[in-house]
Amino acid sequence: MGLMAGEYVARDPRTGKRIGRTSSSNRSQKGIAALTPERGPWQNIPLQDIIPLAIGKEAKIEVLTDGKKLTLGRIDAIKALHKVSESDAENGYEALVEALEDDFPDVRIAALKSMPSFVLRRQGILFHCLSDRLSDEVEAVSEEAMNCLRKVAPMFPSGCEAMLRRELRHTDKGHRSNAFETLKLAAKEWPEVGCLHLDELIREADSDLRIRGSMILRTVTAKGGAEAWDLISWSLQDEEVRVRRNASKTLTLLADVEPRVAAILVESSIGENDRQIRGSVIKALKKLDIQSPRVVQMILRGASDKDIEMRRACIGQMSIILSGQELREAAGELMKKEIDPVLKRRLKSLALDPDFEGSEEEKNRKLAPAEYVQKEDDSEPPPIPSSLGEDDKRGVSRPEGEESK
Repeated sequence: MGLMAGEYVARDPRTGKRIGRTSSSNRSQKGIAALTPERGPWQNIPLQDIIPLAIGKEAKIEVLTDGKKLTLGRIDAIKALHKVSESDAENGYEALVEALEDDFPDVRIAALKSMPSFVLRRQGILFHCLSDRLSDEVEAVSEEAMNCLRKVAPMFPSGCEAMLRRELRHTDKGHRSNAFETLKLAAKEWPEVGCLHLDELIREADSDLRIRGSMILRTVTAKGGAEAWDLISWSLQDEEVRVRRNASKTLTLLADVEPRVAAILVESSIGENDRQIRGSVIKALKKLDIQSPRVVQMILRGASDKDIEMRRACIGQMSIILSGQELREAAGELMKKEIDPVLKRRLKSLALDPDFEGSEEEKNRKLAPAEYVQKEDDSEPPPIPSSLGEDDKRGVSRPEGEESK
């Protein structure tokens, strides 16, 4: 069915693509199919009968579904409002607003089920109605309103900003949990929206808000830019350890997308006492650019840290960032202070100079084989050394010509 003149088309402002358009294989999970009410007999209501049924001009209608005749009424028609033609869209909008304000809870619930798909065509005061239904005195209605908010907020973050801000701070655990789930979904689509709310949440005195907010930091790490980095840095300094733990889990991801920023944050957290945070710091440290002087210094400092896991990780990196005499000297200094026997043996092996302190085989490994001296009565050709270097040219020269013999 083609678009009629003047029909409203919701488009993503970043890509210009229509919201809700998707392949048929994914329609059950994405796009318009994810916004419409559950499949049911309402899908078979003729278009011309939807409005009369929804506003009560017609009481009932019979439709044929799976070979059976079913009688449908107002609630079924309200679920089908998003299907009306563009010429009836305004009437459909008015019918939906009326249903959202209806005295009967079942009618309000049906309207909330229909709203996510209809709001793609008309908004008007629908978000205001949704805000009222979130505070509905009937629990089933408010729960359906929460489901509706979760669907529409990722598409219309500005229209839902005020009610989402209120729901995030709701004293009811169910409302608050749903709001944070909604914020996470919105942050995936609009990282700047996630950063906007998180910037407010991490400043709250209520530790539960900061903890829940810090759990969404990973969602905005990759695409949130400088705002997201500031939020992570701030959260890494929070007095609540669970906030710092959640923030530290972003460091490995940040090391992939912005290694310079990650190096600064890892350095500031390397002295953290919490075991879980230190584990996240170690994982991030291993992903940083070892060619960076800042990272090299961090590894060397970490090799003498009071935490054995940190020392083990950093000592394991030493042979990568250093070599030769520099490596031996650093390992020798660390060996004097190391108390763990396993790490001490590891440092001892790094500090060892095989040219002077190794076994006879190690000392002779780099020496060239002695030249063969042929005896006067020895007619046998000289033996080929067992180990020739890649630069050895013996045995590969041209054979002598007839004239040279």
